[in-house]
Amino acid sequence: MMRLTRRHVVIAGAASVAAPALAQGWPRGPIRLVAPYPPGGTVDAVSRLVQPGLQAELGVPVVVENRAGAGGTLGTASVARAAPDGLSFVLVFDSHVTNPALMPNRGFDSARDLAPISLIGTTAMLIVTPAPRPWQSLPQVLEAARRAEPEAISCATNGNGTMTHLVLAQIQGITGLRFLHVPYGGGGPLATAAAGNQTDLAMGAAALSGHVASGLVRALAQTGATRSGKYPDVPTLAEAGVPGIDAVSFTGVLAPAATPEPILRRFREALIRVVETPAVHARLSDGLGFDMVMSSPDDFGRFIESQTATWQRVARENNVRIE
Repeated sequence: MMRLTRRHVVIAGAASVAAPALAQGWPRGPIRLVAPYPPGGTVDAVSRLVQPGLQAELGVPVVVENRAGAGGTLGTASVARAAPDGLSFVLVFDSHVTNPALMPNRGFDSARDLAPISLIGTTAMLIVTPAPRPWQSLPQVLEAARRAEPEAISCATNGNGTMTHLVLAQIQGITGLRFLHVPYGGGGPLATAAAGNQTDLAMGAAALSGHVASGLVRALAQTGATRSGKYPDVPTLAEAGVPGIDAVSFTGVLAPAATPEPILRRFREALIRVVETPAVHARLSDGLGFDMVMSSPDDFGRFIESQTATWQRVARENNVRIE
């Protein structure tokens, strides 16, 4: 058993006093909302949608910081290592639960180093093809791939280690086909490439929805087990001949693990009020295709744990590695 020295007792006592004092005076400075992906993608869009409202609710500047790199781990790690003073938060995406299977040296552990605040919402991921391409359905793509050389047909994803990367691996494992994986550095660059006819296929979430609506890309399938209410006419992978896949993208907010609970609660309450405003809710739901959740912190923590276990299994079964 570890013996508590007088120094340990003093430090523990100081911490127990400091946390309530910090929470009582919060917030006292600018708040950093980290979007660990490039501008133009889903996380960046959600961050910038909620930023003005959070700033108004909390009465201090809220600054969106795009800190991209390593599938979202660089920006997320910066928050995991930040002071737990309620001035740093991170908006995470589906790569948060796939990275542990493929990047063991991320520099942080989500369960240990980050405190869940809320799962904001989930959204179907789409497999699309640029409008000039000939395919009108996913079965047509699969048939073309069977006739072609391996990797003759390209499929872009929003990055190595992302959920779209792992879903592509699942599709290849189930069908026995090989597509040329083209990883982009986030949903924004992916959507630009798809709209610009730079790839045969692209797989992504909300960042693609605007291009589907505009007709620049054509949706062939969605990756959830059931059809999304946002895309009722788009078949699931199972309906298109690729059974056994259930994957939806998500976004949620985390903070450094030792952030005082009253601060986490006040931030979550402010976030809920912002998301419930008609303009923001409509943009998230109708514009970006989210099914809104706004979960409790505990539910979000369990969601992260369950999803991480699922994608670790998928990576192992499909022998997916990031070199």
